[in-house]
Amino acid sequence: MFKSRIEKLGLACMDGIRSIGRISIFFFQGIWRNFVPFVQISKIMEQVWFIGAKSMFVIVLTAMFTGMVLGLQGYYTLVDFGSEATLGSAVAMTLIRELGPVLSAIMITARAGSAMAAEIGVMRISEQIDALETMDIHPVRFTFSPRLSASIISFPLLTALFDVTGIFGGFLSGVVMLDVNRYVYMDRVIRSIELADVTGGFVKALVFGVIVSTMCCYKGFFSHISGAQTGQGAKSVSLATTNAVVNSCILILVSDYIITSFLV
Repeated sequence: MFKSRIEKLGLACMDGIRSIGRISIFFFQGIWRNFVPFVQISKIMEQVWFIGAKSMFVIVLTAMFTGMVLGLQGYYTLVDFGSEATLGSAVAMTLIRELGPVLSAIMITARAGSAMAAEIGVMRISEQIDALETMDIHPVRFTFSPRLSASIISFPLLTALFDVTGIFGGFLSGVVMLDVNRYVYMDRVIRSIELADVTGGFVKALVFGVIVSTMCCYKGFFSHISGAQTGQGAKSVSLATTNAVVNSCILILVSDYIITSFLV
């Protein structure tokens, strides 16, 4: 019994190592194939529209209410110390340093990442990827490379949109609803933001974009492996999509801590 447990543990470790190697090769192939033999401008723009432009509504909505909640909670916390004038600083720094990049990445994962995994998974189980190989079209270049480039472009832009909208949401709850002085609020926002904070947020957004696009496309591309026990079909695609979203969200939070520990 003890031996069987050790064997199961060893198999799990070997599967993990194989997965790490497979996803690393997949990622570097995606980067390399993006530029060889030429850059796929039209496909990249198509994915920027899908990942970036179509995610603007959910980003603005999430950012608005996040900023309003921060303004509301921050005001009632700071007023106990007579520091409600620093509300603008608290809202701006919280959004730009942490909540902006993280929540943007999670919302994009939920909207666009799941769609990427499902679309590529359906291509896999319907043998469209095998057909690409038959036609001498590299499947990684066709399915992953444009999405990787589009994510690198879209994530920082959507993070900037989230930050600005969230600060405006804090303005609504703090100034309009709770009667904080509007000039003091905006002055604190402007004076508290430094270039290093904005740069750090964009670095996080770039890393999150790489993580989400790689993980979601990888899970869809190899959905036939995750469906080996369940049978290749709709169930394997649903399992790959679920794993892509869950793993992406976990990696976003883990990488956020690691990046923050280097930036502070």
